Amino acid sequence: MALEACRSCLSCLLIPLALWSIVVNVLLYFPNGNASYATSFQLPNYVWYFEGICFSGVMILLLAVILIALECSAFHQCCQSESCNKTYRSFISIVLALLGVAFSGYSCIIFTLGLIQGPFCNSSNGWDYIFKNTVGGYLTDYSAWSQCTEPANAVEWNIILLSILIALSGLQLIICFLKVAAELKRTLCGTYSVFVQAGIL
Repeated sequence: MALEACRSCLSCLLIPLALWSIVVNVLLYFPNGNASYATSFQLPNYVWYFEGICFSGVMILLLAVILIALECSAFHQCCQSESCNKTYRSFISIVLALLGVAFSGYSCIIFTLGLIQGPFCNSSNGWDYIFKNTVGGYLTDYSAWSQCTEPANAVEWNIILLSILIALSGLQLIICFLKVAAELKRTLCGTYSVFVQAGIL
């Protein structure tokens, strides 16, 4: 019952998550507020996938807006029967929510891989992914962070922002799953009611 009542609020929750994802992803291009690393392409390769901007950002934002429009009572009637119209809208919502699962899930995977790989930074051996062979072990090896001399605080910047992006895309993933569940329940219950009214069940 609670899931049914929260169908609309689930879609609305995606909007701030998507906007925050865009903002945080943009910050990855400016370590310590410095734009020179982006212009010289001295940033981690995963940053250039634009997951937080495109997939868990703009795409999720568009899906959320469409889902909210579908839930609006003034939405265009696709067929004469009200039950048919609700079923059609639920089906479209399920498809859109599944796309949301795909977009947010992909982003979450890429952000996680980027976190495991570590930052692209300058050390005594030059610019490289100096933590790539630690399989994420560097995350708790604080003494090793000082190996990154440039950008300043590169490891902390990388860990904090990627962790936030993982959390944001993870929340989007959960919300989209709940949206799918809510719409499936609505569709199945609506179909059952139609069969009962028709005397089939």
